[in-house]
Order: sequence, then C-alpha cells, then structure tokens
Amino acid sequence: MDLSKLKRTFEARGFSVRYFETGAEATQYLAQQTAGKTVSFGGSTTLEQLSAYEALQPGADVHWHWKGDGYVQDSTVYVTSANAVSETGEIVNIDGAGNRVSATLYGPKEVFFVCGINKVVPDLYQAIDRAQNIAAPKNAMRLVGSADGGAVCVNEGDPVPACAAAGGDKCYHCKAPHSICRAIVIHQGPMRSHERCELILIGETLGF
Repeated sequence: MDLSKLKRTFEARGFSVRYFETGAEATQYLAQQTAGKTVSFGGSTTLEQLSAYEALQPGADVHWHWKGDGYVQDSTVYVTSANAVSETGEIVNIDGAGNRVSATLYGPKEVFFVCGINKVVPDLYQAIDRAQNIAAPKNAMRLVGSADGGAVCVNEGDPVPACAAAGGDKCYHCKAPHSICRAIVIHQGPMRSHERCELILIGETLGF
C-alpha cells in the first residue's frame, strides 16, 4: 500500500487524512481536535481497543451508548470507525440499527473515521467484500453469539444470523431477525453538510 497515494486519493475526494504509526498517537491527536466540543461515539471495537472514550473525556463532553452515556445525534463531532477503506477512495460500513451510519451522513459537523491499517483494501469491490465477509460476521458473533451446536440458520425467523451460527466464517445473506446487515453505506466523499470529514489511519491492526 502506498500511503502517499492513498492520502492524495482521499484528499481529491474532499476528505482530510492523517496517518499515525500508533494508536496512542492517534488518540492523543483526536483528543486535541475534539477538546471543548460535544462528541458522540459510534459502536466500534477499534475505539474500544484504543480507550478513546477515556482519552477524550477530560477535554470534551463525550457520549457513547457502549459506556451507558446514551447517544447524541446532534453532537458537534462524531467519532466512529469503518468496516473497510479502499485505496480508490471509499469508506464502507454495514449497519443493522442505523445509528452508527446515520450520524456519518447527517447531523454532526465534524466526522472522524478511525481505522487500523488492516481495514485497507485495494478497491471498492474488495471493501464491500471485507465488510460483508470479515467485519459483519465477526460483529454478529460479538453481538448475538452463535446458535446451539453451531447450526447454520438460513431461513427467515431463525434466532441468530447465519454467519454467527456458523462461527463467523462468512456472510450467508440470511434474513435472520437479528441480522446486522441492514444497510451498506459507501462514503465517496464528505457530505455537503460536513465542515470536516477526516480519515485517521493507524499503522496497527485494530477492530474487525
């Protein structure tokens, strides 16, 4: 991966891009950028691994439903991650409830996507594939667990997503009621309402 080329590609689409070798450096930068502002977090294993909530708290008014602080749609800043980042300049997320992706589209004036280098793939096709077949099954396992005996559920009405029932190996395109694959959002550039939309890349393996 050519980081300079990736940066130029995203900047040509209107994104800001910052790269940090370590999560500690990225978190310190994020704390500086959000100081004095109201910040909402989207569900993110990456942010949990970085202890970003705790790092931002001293200087910002931070809200995260994972920490029992509720969800604030009209915050000034929204911090989340992504399921995949393409070298062709797209950011891909799959969501089940909608709250995680909706705030990246409308509401907050500033949006930060915080991603480990493991999320980067060559193109949009592979980004969608990564989101569907790597990130979503792992998140389904984390959120709903697996069925007794690991039986694959493929019919509407089954209790858990097929990917979770099968051990999180891939997407089965099921219609399970607890499916987290309800919407795929592809950011090809910042929304017109954004004053700032920034991709923070970290040279570590983080999240799913």
